[in-house]
Amino acid sequence: MHLSEGFDFLGFHIQWRRKRGTNKWYVYTFIADRPVRSVKVKVRHLTHRTSQQDLAVVLINLNQVTHGWAHYFKHAVAKHTFSKLDNLVWWRVVRLLRERHHWSWSDVRRRLTTPTGRWLAVSADGVELRKISAIPVTRYRYRGNKIPTPWVPATT
Repeated sequence: MHLSEGFDFLGFHIQWRRKRGTNKWYVYTFIADRPVRSVKVKVRHLTHRTSQQDLAVVLINLNQVTHGWAHYFKHAVAKHTFSKLDNLVWWRVVRLLRERHHWSWSDVRRRLTTPTGRWLAVSADGVELRKISAIPVTRYRYRGNKIPTPWVPATT
């Protein structure tokens, strides 16, 4: 196996790739496929169409699952994955609301948009569905000066 093929380690897919627009090669850390499938299964389980749970409880559980997952993977190349998961979660919650309240699409638009047409966040009892794409992705931080040395300086 070669590093250009990549390998999975602790949920990350580590691969050697050429940087777009240049001829330089770097080691990139992506989110592997299995953790993405796993969090999608959890989201689908929490947002079943015929769920009888209170919407606030569903939103709290979704926020806990997605934000915990995203904070673990925020050091990978993850912005696109985070926005795709935000989209999945939003559509699952809207499907749950449509089924629960027998809403048409125009009902969803009326309840979840402002008079100017901007979308509002789904919320219930003060609990709001938070986006994981708002979590800052911090990749490849230089920590050379912050790593403590195990060697005690010699005193004379």
